[in-house]
Amino acid sequence: MSLASDRLLRRLEWQVVRKLDGRLQGANRTVWHGAGIDFTDLRTYTPEDDVRHIDWNVTARMDETFVRQYTEERDLTAWLVLDRSASMAGGLGGGKESVLGDLAICLARLLSQNGNRVGAVFYDNHFQHVIRPKTGRTQALRIAHELDRTAAAPAHEGKTRGTTTDLAAMLRTVATAARRRSLVFVLSDFIGEAGWERALGQLAHRHEVVVVRLVDPAELDLPDVGLVVVEDAETAEQILVDTSDPLLRRRLAAEVDARETALAEAMRQARVTAHRITTDSDLLRALVEMVQDSHRRRP
Repeated sequence: MSLASDRLLRRLEWQVVRKLDGRLQGANRTVWHGAGIDFTDLRTYTPEDDVRHIDWNVTARMDETFVRQYTEERDLTAWLVLDRSASMAGGLGGGKESVLGDLAICLARLLSQNGNRVGAVFYDNHFQHVIRPKTGRTQALRIAHELDRTAAAPAHEGKTRGTTTDLAAMLRTVATAARRRSLVFVLSDFIGEAGWERALGQLAHRHEVVVVRLVDPAELDLPDVGLVVVEDAETAEQILVDTSDPLLRRRLAAEVDARETALAEAMRQARVTAHRITTDSDLLRALVEMVQDSHRRRP
């Protein structure tokens, strides 16, 4: 393991993990919970319940909607799906790649405590690397080292130039790697080839899936800086645009709104928990909001 990875892990443990653990963990084994597999009871359905837990046989007999309740698994298995494609390299506050690294290490450290197992899938069109689930601080350090190694590798500088990320293949990779029901975090900007919705739905059918979409604020609101050359990080295509053109800005705003609406609908259809973190966000605050949202969604 590299010295840089160890220093990064220590910094994040001090700045984020300890503060979050102290504020939210309490008596729970972890701030996130797995979806247990042991059936314990039935109760009437409420609008906040996951429809996947509806017991249709009982519902048909009783003429009222019932959901199954499950006990929590004592040991949680979690997976981090990490998008290492070219589009992740840009952004404010150190870039999406930097935020992904910090967030992944914090999640690994939080989730690997108390005997929980954490694994990771590093994905790019040209390479995929799987770290099998293990427990403890050493596993978080191993993930930190792999983040540093894949970012520093010469092939990473331009490995996806001219191609768009196959997001469906990324999701299928973790579906193959995760042999038991798990909590899956997908950390990506979701910039890539269309048609990933089915793969996400299939993954969520078997696992508890949390999507964390990393976004550069400039992707949501193009700054007015005059004439600039804009390059597609995935394909390396370049165009000259006038960012002060009112018509262009309105068209881009409309396209952003349409994309955000489509992404939200796709996440809803797949029944996954979805969060959006911008590159200028405070990481501790973002994690606190994610955990609080997780608690609100619990039945």
